[in-house]
Amino acid sequence: MKKLLTIGFLALSMSSGVAFAAVQTIKAEINGMVCAFCAQGIEKKMRSLSQTKDVYVDLKNKVVAVELKDGEELSQDTVRDLIKDAGYDVNKIETVASTAQEIKDSMRTEE
Repeated sequence: MKKLLTIGFLALSMSSGVAFAAVQTIKAEINGMVCAFCAQGIEKKMRSLSQTKDVYVDLKNKVVAVELKDGEELSQDTVRDLIKDAGYDVNKIETVASTAQEIKDSMRTEE
């Protein structure tokens, strides 16, 4: 019975155009970003990628979050390379299931 309900729900959601895609954001903690101009340069570079839906750069916490468009893929290595090419070091990089806005909001609550 569960299988039948699940199949029916999936068929209904697919026919109605509802998509269930997980949010995918690449979040990097970086060193070397010391001014607003630095942050603006990284943000501009990340926004120029075709896969990018949104970008959040936090100068104080030295965090860069690149939210991907639905169905798009971008490797952590690509983001790491772009940050390194801009002259910064990547301490940690991970893919998270949060939007750039959610990351921004969480940084504000930590202040």
